[in-house]
Amino acid sequence: MEEFVMEEAVLQSAPGEAEHPSLGLANSAVALPGGHTADLLGTPARAEQWLAQRDLAPADAGLAEVCATQLRSLREQIRSLLASRVAGQPALPAAVTAINDAMTRVPTASLLLWDEKTGPYRATPHPTTAIVEHALAAIAADAADLLTSPDATRLIACASPPCNRFLLKHGRRQWCSTRCGDRARAARAYARRTTMD
Repeated sequence: MEEFVMEEAVLQSAPGEAEHPSLGLANSAVALPGGHTADLLGTPARAEQWLAQRDLAPADAGLAEVCATQLRSLREQIRSLLASRVAGQPALPAAVTAINDAMTRVPTASLLLWDEKTGPYRATPHPTTAIVEHALAAIAADAADLLTSPDATRLIACASPPCNRFLLKHGRRQWCSTRCGDRARAARAYARRTTMD
């Protein structure tokens, strides 16, 4: 599949992404018409920008490819869980394990530290190398919250092929964006015209 990079600003957020960063992560690889894709995490710089826009990492974190790969890997596990939920199918055990691993990898307790000059104090260590792990833990916890909350009953896949995004349904809306809704309506109108001919 050919890669077509699109600026995130061009892609509207799907309903529910503002409340659930895990939904935003799942939707960060978008299938577009014509076999194109837009990967908002395709490079370390783009992954860092995505995290910074959601206050999950500082803008100057200096993420490496290994960090972007971890984020893309979690995205695939979350997509698997959301797809299982939408289809009413059991989740893959590996996807559940990945979410639990991400949530428990980061210490949440304030640890005892000792400064040579000022003495003991408590703090939650947050070295630069752990920025992605903290972001992954926050996103994984949000995914677990989304999948177990009443919002999970409103979770659907966008009804406009080839779109692969998820959304929280509001009313009758079945599309993740105006773009997908317009494309679906145009396809229906075209199908009606061709059956009349």
